[in-house]
Amino acid sequence: MEYMQDKILLAFDFDHTIITDNSDVVVQKLAPNGKLPQSIRDYYNAKTGWTLFMKHVFAYIFEHGVTPTSIQKCMEEIPLTNGMHELFSQLPPYFESIIISDSNSILIDYILKDKNLKGFITAVFTNSAKFTEEGKLTLEPFHHQDWCELSSKNLCKGDILEKYIAARRTEGVTFTTVAFVGDGRNDLCPSLRLREQDLIFPRVGYQLVKELQILQKNLHPIEAKVYPWESAIEIYNILKVISPRGVV
Repeated sequence: MEYMQDKILLAFDFDHTIITDNSDVVVQKLAPNGKLPQSIRDYYNAKTGWTLFMKHVFAYIFEHGVTPTSIQKCMEEIPLTNGMHELFSQLPPYFESIIISDSNSILIDYILKDKNLKGFITAVFTNSAKFTEEGKLTLEPFHHQDWCELSSKNLCKGDILEKYIAARRTEGVTFTTVAFVGDGRNDLCPSLRLREQDLIFPRVGYQLVKELQILQKNLHPIEAKVYPWESAIEIYNILKVISPRGVV
């Protein structure tokens, strides 16, 4: 019989979760006078989605002299949420951490490198980004989905989470507990796919807490246990309790 290794999976959103702000919003401050013109803001609508809007944002700031170095420095100024580095640095090897985010690969990578977090993250699932030879940041959606009404067209976090768990099982890893840490409405889909032994960590003061409260008020079944948090140290303290081997 094939040996299976048991682990605990932590799946994180990125903006307003690992970092205090929204990386896509912060980068817009690089526009002339720190503000996008209405002609660029008009590109955003619910039908075409956020990623297409951000493609226009990056094209616009490039046209106005914003370089890859400027974007990198802008990202490095965003702080981590309280206790986040302590959380990652104290987790033992049988915890596995991934990021599922509607930001993009370049912005996330800049921040993870600057905050010395890359070594703690097993995988990042986000919209693909790269710089052209001229230095313009271009984006591509992570995928195109039409099966989940809770998610944006370019990123169904619940689908990504389930496929990751299934892929790891084929590699000999099973997750006895899955914890999802997030803040926004697009974090509701993965939260509702969790099991009774799993955990949801919605950030206090953000939309995910409100969405879960509405569901609970309407007696909608939420299988996973819900633990609102303000500091990532609170997440760590809960994990110490639920982990059969403890957290050191």
